Amino acid sequence: MQLHAEDSHPHPTLLSDFILGSQDGLVNVLGILLGLVAASLVTAVPRELVIIAGLSALAAESLSMAAVAYTSTYSRLHLYRSERERELREMREVPELEREEVRVILRGWGFEGADLEEMLRRIEAKPKAWLDLMMAFELNLSYIPPEAPRRSAAIVGSATVLGHAIPLIPFFFVALSLVNAGIVATVLSGIMLFGIGLYEARVTSGSILKSGAKMVLIGLGSGFAGFLLGHFAAAL
Repeated sequence: MQLHAEDSHPHPTLLSDFILGSQDGLVNVLGILLGLVAASLVTAVPRELVIIAGLSALAAESLSMAAVAYTSTYSRLHLYRSERERELREMREVPELEREEVRVILRGWGFEGADLEEMLRRIEAKPKAWLDLMMAFELNLSYIPPEAPRRSAAIVGSATVLGHAIPLIPFFFVALSLVNAGIVATVLSGIMLFGIGLYEARVTSGSILKSGAKMVLIGLGSGFAGFLLGHFAAAL
C-alpha cells in the first residue's frame, strides 16, 4: 500500500492565489478611484491625480501582495520540512510510539483486530507511505513543492496588477468625465468580479450565480464605501 500525500492538485492553491490577488487589487483601487470621483463632485480633482493615485496603488500593492504571498508560503514550506524531519527522527528513535499513532488513525477508519495489524504491517513495510500517512493524517500538513513560494508570489502579484488595471483603464479616456469613468469602472469591476466568482464555481463545482453574486456584492460594496468616504471627506 502506497499513500501519496505529496500528490498535490494545483487547483485549490491556484484558485485561492488568483482570487486573493485579483479581488484585493480590484476592490482596493476601485475604492480609491471612486473616493476621488466622489471628491470631484465637491471640489476640483485633476484627472491626472486620479490616474497617479491608481498607478501608485497598483505598484505598491502588487509588490506588497507578492511579497506577502512569498513569505507566507515559504513559512508553510519551512514548517512542512521541519515537521517531516521530526517525524523521520521519531520513526527511527521511537518506532513503537509511531506505530501506535498509526493504529489510532486506522481505528478511526474502521480497522480493528487482525485487519488493523495487517494494515499496519503493510504500511510499516513502506517507509515513505508511513511518513506520508503521519504528515497528512496526524499533523494535517499537505505537501508544499519547493517552487510554491515563487509560484504563489507570481500568481498573486500578477492577479493584483490585473485587478488594479481593470477599474483604472476608463480614466485614461479623456472623452469620459471623471463621473462617467467611475461608472464605467464600476461596471467593468462588476463584470470581472462575477467572472472571478464564475471561475471559483467551475473549480469548486459550486453555484455559478451564487458565487458570482457574492463576489460582486463584496467587491462593489467595498468600492461604494470608498465613494462615501471620499464624498464626506471632501465635504468636510
